Amino acid sequence: MTNHQTRLQRLEKMADRMDTAFRVPFIGVRVGYDSLIGLIPGIGDILTLAPSAWIIVEAKRMGAPSDVIARMVGNTATDTLVGMIPILGDLFDATFKSNRRNVAILRAHLERNGAVPMEQPQFA
Repeated sequence: MTNHQTRLQRLEKMADRMDTAFRVPFIGVRVGYDSLIGLIPGIGDILTLAPSAWIIVEAKRMGAPSDVIARMVGNTATDTLVGMIPILGDLFDATFKSNRRNVAILRAHLERNGAVPMEQPQFA
């Protein structure tokens, strides 16, 4: 396994914890620590910036170009800014899943450039 594969797997685990760690009973929607911490008025959405920023910094360290980084920053900024709106922001936060989006963008870039092998589809 290459260094990029190992790092990407670590980022994917972080994104999963932040965006889809728990299943909401009866509704079936998956939420993560990002949604739960975001419920804290005033500082919740700011606190969730740290793991999101770590994903972006790691992407830069892995050689992602500025257009990839810009898309990732845009997703994180959208998640943070809209997430600050009471109630509406919390609902948006539970569905937008910016961390998973950002890791998917990074994975696609790394696969296109041969830094990691193409992910094999998993069938249920």
